[in-house]
Amino acid sequence: MSNKRKLLDEIDFYLVTDSGLSKNGTLSDVEKAVAAGCIIIQYREKSVSTKDMIFEARQIKEICGDTTIFLVNDRVDVARAVDADGVHIGQDDMPIDIARELLGQDRIIGLTVHNVEEAQEAERSGADYVGLSPIFNTSTKKDAGDGIGTQSIRDVKDAIKIPVVAIGGINKQNAESVVLGGADSLVAISAIVCSDDVQKETTDFIDLIRKARSQS
Repeated sequence: MSNKRKLLDEIDFYLVTDSGLSKNGTLSDVEKAVAAGCIIIQYREKSVSTKDMIFEARQIKEICGDTTIFLVNDRVDVARAVDADGVHIGQDDMPIDIARELLGQDRIIGLTVHNVEEAQEAERSGADYVGLSPIFNTSTKKDAGDGIGTQSIRDVKDAIKIPVVAIGGINKQNAESVVLGGADSLVAISAIVCSDDVQKETTDFIDLIRKARSQS
């Protein structure tokens, strides 16, 4: 596998899959998002067996090819089984150093953080990027807590050198404020997977992000 860490410097829109919300199915969502130019895909699946996860993850990896980073949420075992580009883990999941030992130095590891202190610790521990959450109130993740606001993005961005991905309650109406707040990339789950045209919605977000960057 070629090292895709360099692609982290190019990310704008970041897709997290959600089979429970998807109108067209996870594989279709990934295919359309990649076709639109999405550079990073996180496969998040909580409701199927490990066997079925591996089967689907292999298909997603094939769709992502050489142009798109493919990460597995939480499941280091599944990531290893399908030779994914890496994982995204949470504060209560496997420690970064152990995940790194299992996956290897060339794999990408992202960590969910909620404040400056967690972000700094993530960087010290060897995370390749942080997912700052939740920026706004969200119904997609029931235990996400209250939104921490866009000022938190700037605070975290100023405190660390690795990329900051913003997630939580982001839509077309507030995405510009997220980018202007300093986010390197953003996640909008329901705005994408609940739509009738995933490719168009992804393209719209990418265009919005790049336009906001040009104004910052």
